[in-house]
Amino acid sequence: MELLWFYIAIVLIISDEIHSKIMWSILNDFYIVLGGLINEIVSSNLHSWLIHEGLEAVFHFIILSVVFFSIEIGILAALTHLVIDVIHSLTMKEMATLEHRALHFVIESLFFICVFGL
Repeated sequence: MELLWFYIAIVLIISDEIHSKIMWSILNDFYIVLGGLINEIVSSNLHSWLIHEGLEAVFHFIILSVVFFSIEIGILAALTHLVIDVIHSLTMKEMATLEHRALHFVIESLFFICVFGL
């Protein structure tokens, strides 16, 4: 149990990479069409982007719930990842891939250290 926070952060990184590879390599055309449909349905680009982030959080929820056999870990991990993505997308525009992964790892690790330390 002592390293569970570490494993969750690592699986979130892997899940994020899997999401990127699936959406931008395998389902690229579908992803673009889905984005266009969502953009036509909602009232603004901000809403479209938030729906995209929400769908990504659902993906992370499913992956982490299955890996750890825990819905609670899946929910916490997905919400943490979602909040970090939304905040850093609004505040930090230019970020390299390694910086992005490091930011997520540090904040997610600290969050889960606090959760499992209480």
